[in-house]
Amino acid sequence: MAVQHTRWIPSDTRTEDPERIAIREALAFGKALYDRRTALGLSVSELAVCTGMDEDDIECIEEGGTVPTLELLRSLAAALDADVRLTPGHDFGSLWFEAHAA
Repeated sequence: MAVQHTRWIPSDTRTEDPERIAIREALAFGKALYDRRTALGLSVSELAVCTGMDEDDIECIEEGGTVPTLELLRSLAAALDADVRLTPGHDFGSLWFEAHAA
């Protein structure tokens, strides 16, 4: 017996899982922090001192274990002498710290 479909719904029309989005945003945040910190030649402990955070907190962010909040982004941007840049999307490159213009 053959089954005929009268309607086909492409799989790309489904909504994306919010948990997966949060994970990708946390990873993008961690990469952005790592990239800016290393570009400045700062160690994790030096950045921790500048932000008043624990080294474990900085490492957790860089490993993608922290979802970015506005307060945290502002604090880190100030310590890194940078602006936070966001673009649409949730993947690497959608969030970065950009050095202040000289």
